[in-house]
Amino acid sequence: MPPLEIYWRSESDTSTFANRLATLPGLRNAYVELHGDLGAGKTTFVRHLLRALGVTGRVKSPTYAVVEPHETPDGLAIWHFDFYRFNDPQEWEDAGFRDLFASNGLKLAEWPEKAAELLPPADLALTIDVMPAEVRRVSLRASTPLGIQLMEGLRS
Repeated sequence: MPPLEIYWRSESDTSTFANRLATLPGLRNAYVELHGDLGAGKTTFVRHLLRALGVTGRVKSPTYAVVEPHETPDGLAIWHFDFYRFNDPQEWEDAGFRDLFASNGLKLAEWPEKAAELLPPADLALTIDVMPAEVRRVSLRASTPLGIQLMEGLRS
């Protein structure tokens, strides 16, 4: 499936996209990778997506903790990973990340390239590039049947 390219011209556009993605049933068991430079808007997008799914309370980047768990009011488990400081494959085993990725729920990963050899294929990968005037160009790629289903839902 060809990639989908969209533009976020404001934080409102980010929120609108997050709300649309949150309506897709397949998202509940998806693994979504977030690529982009520091400050591109990865955590901002996650915050909007979690809000759209009904998560309340503080949503912060798990840069130091590596993972922050969340749960929606209807019981959806969500894990927000940030592998920016990840550099020890043994930490993967010790922290139980293999079990988290094998369990039901939504997994969102910032800086997945830092743990690439340990991660499963992403259902959906978003690459966020900062353009002039603070516009974000977002390229979405699907690499699994679930990812293709999500992309089709976003295209319709």
